[in-house]
Amino acid sequence: MESNSFQVVNEIFTTKEAIDEAKRCLNCKVPMCRKGCPIDNDIPEFVHQLSMGNMGKAMSIINDKSNLPAICGRVCPHEKQCQGNCILNKKGKGIQIGKLECFIADFDTDMNLIRERIQKNIRGRVAVIGSGPAGLTVAGDLARQGFDVTIFEGQNVAGGVLMYGIPEYRLPKTVVRKEIAKIEALGVNFVLNCLVGENNITVDSLFDEGYDAIFIGTGTSIPMNMNGVKGADLRGVNQSTYLLHCVNSYNEGVISRDMVPINPGERVAVIGGGNVAMDAARTAIRLGADVTVIYRSTQDKMPAIPSEYNDAVAEGVKFMWESSTIDFVGNEKNRLKAIHLNTPDGEKNVEFSRVFLAIGSRPANRIVSTTAGIDVDERGYVIVNERPMGMTTRSGVFAGGDVVHHPKTVVLAMKAAKEVASGIAQYVDAIKLLEDCKKLEEKG
Repeated sequence: MESNSFQVVNEIFTTKEAIDEAKRCLNCKVPMCRKGCPIDNDIPEFVHQLSMGNMGKAMSIINDKSNLPAICGRVCPHEKQCQGNCILNKKGKGIQIGKLECFIADFDTDMNLIRERIQKNIRGRVAVIGSGPAGLTVAGDLARQGFDVTIFEGQNVAGGVLMYGIPEYRLPKTVVRKEIAKIEALGVNFVLNCLVGENNITVDSLFDEGYDAIFIGTGTSIPMNMNGVKGADLRGVNQSTYLLHCVNSYNEGVISRDMVPINPGERVAVIGGGNVAMDAARTAIRLGADVTVIYRSTQDKMPAIPSEYNDAVAEGVKFMWESSTIDFVGNEKNRLKAIHLNTPDGEKNVEFSRVFLAIGSRPANRIVSTTAGIDVDERGYVIVNERPMGMTTRSGVFAGGDVVHHPKTVVLAMKAAKEVASGIAQYVDAIKLLEDCKKLEEKG
């Protein structure tokens, strides 16, 4: 692949560009941009501070709501959320809020501004399982409130889907590392290469180590397959998440190019219509493939955000609408050679050498299967309560993000995680209070 094929698509503002863009804000009395933000970021205020050059104050305002601003600024669907609700968007000139958030966060990191004062971590001990958006958000929120937090991550680097599931051209991994370093600077500990649910490390063993509460933020790591479709086990039929993981690993220098499952010139199909499908298709294009996305419905019903679709088209990705897979056709070597499709023009075989599935995912059951008392629904999603927010059917065990609801965006996982972090704080404070009351009774 070309050395620049994964360069960032949308570059950040220069200082002058950022301040000029911030000056366009109308400071609306009823800021619709803020209403469009899932985590209620005080957008007008941080934009106003930026317009005056007050970078530290702007960063402080963002930190009140977000632990991952440099990431959200790059991967959030701004056109559906903050920017899409900007009053100026009616004229097609909405404030580029995501790029402003990126600028402030990157400026804060690059200039190494004075960090916020953090409370001593004596309020309680919390274990966080998983270091994706939900886990990092819970850890950051609780650390700021004086909790001693440790994140347990199964991979050898932290970040989860942020590191392995989002392409480099959308989210540079240097940005992810810098955001994680800020979480670590809050006093959060990281234990890597540690799969909870294996090797005698379980929820019960973590409680035995003295943790007051445990948060499960493991996401939906098991991709949905097409096992009921003939030929789904052919060589050349893979998951889109596998492709994205391989390419990110290659870009990180962890694996060699020949371990990436696409060769230049191959005809590649991506089945699905969500953002993962768009990521896989645009990644395959960058690897030199001829790429077609096959989607079962029409363009207007595709769940991928419009900008991702438009970028894919601009980069050369082709689309087959209202087309569903009947079966996969293999050659004498048990390798994919075509997909038998039901299309608006009738049934037909279309030749492809590889296909990548992007039809959804579900939670793994590794933790639930090794822990008594955690109920899940029929699809494997963890069942949680609203009081305290996010607690499972096992006392002291909380869950949030994609492991609880259907896979969504980074910022929606963060929104859910922030609510659960409040529930964890309430729970730990309550059990500490009960313990103190019991000690007083024993003394009496």
